[in-house]
Amino acid sequence: MSEFKTMTEKWDLTYQHALGETAGRFFEAIVKEKKLLGKKCPKCSRVLVPPRSYCDRCFMDTEEWVEVGLEGTVQTFTVVFQAFKGLPEPPYCIAYVLLDGADTAMLNYIKNVDWTPENVPQKIKAGDRVKVVFGENREGKITDFWFEKIG
Repeated sequence: MSEFKTMTEKWDLTYQHALGETAGRFFEAIVKEKKLLGKKCPKCSRVLVPPRSYCDRCFMDTEEWVEVGLEGTVQTFTVVFQAFKGLPEPPYCIAYVLLDGADTAMLNYIKNVDWTPENVPQKIKAGDRVKVVFGENREGKITDFWFEKIG
């Protein structure tokens, strides 16, 4: 039997991503207006956040912009205690949050919680309410805002 061989490679790529009309308008509203926008499907009426140019259920083009609420409900989450290149120093929490007025959940950080492995069950659970907080120096990135627990 021959020994299994491996090869180590390092990738460090910078990629410039074209936002297009839909993502461009979404990020523009974050930067200029401190608003979160979704797009409504003309067939099933779901409000998609983050917005998409077509409904992933009906495959219909979306055209109507809808402002969604700046509070929402945690659907699921994970608290990260292991460091990963390019991500914040742990511990940190990322969660899917269903914003008021939206029909799809959005992923982002939950900040300003002192996370420890022992306190996670007491600090966060599905169903918790959170609010959107916008950073002062917004650049048109998803990290221009985050979630914080209410109460």
